[in-house]
Amino acid sequence: MKKSSLWVMAGLCAALLTQPAFAARGFTLELGQSSESDPTYRAGMQFDFGKPIWQSDGGAMELGGYWDAGLTYWDGIDAFSATLAPMFQLNFPRAMNTVTPFVEAGIGAALFSKTDLAPGADIGSTFQFEDRIGLGMRFASGSELGVRYYHYSNASIKQPNQGIDKAALYYRVNF
Repeated sequence: MKKSSLWVMAGLCAALLTQPAFAARGFTLELGQSSESDPTYRAGMQFDFGKPIWQSDGGAMELGGYWDAGLTYWDGIDAFSATLAPMFQLNFPRAMNTVTPFVEAGIGAALFSKTDLAPGADIGSTFQFEDRIGLGMRFASGSELGVRYYHYSNASIKQPNQGIDKAALYYRVNF
């Protein structure tokens, strides 16, 4: 990854940390596997939007959100990606007594350290869009356990645009 790209991502993360509207939400560790069958390892920080965006009558559903900044190591491919994405999370707080199930989705930006990720898998540019969906459960302690599916693509900004996917299991420690 170019040094300037790393500085841009570091600057964005620092800006998030200094914004009073964004409270640090937690730290995430994630294990996954790419569509090329390579292991992936991700660490990330989350920052709450603040108040819920929407809440149903009676509180059965609540839409909230957070910013997610992370760094992924793509083992086997020997590549890194830095990401920043707004995430929207639909919570079901009344579904269970001590556990809150949720679904989440978001689209953000990713910067990869290289474009040739595997034989026959050239993503075309270091800049990629990151599409993410997931589901999980939040425990009474505030920690979360969930699964996610990611898709990376440059939206045909540059050819080739083969993209890459990954599936992952994550655990978030709440602050």
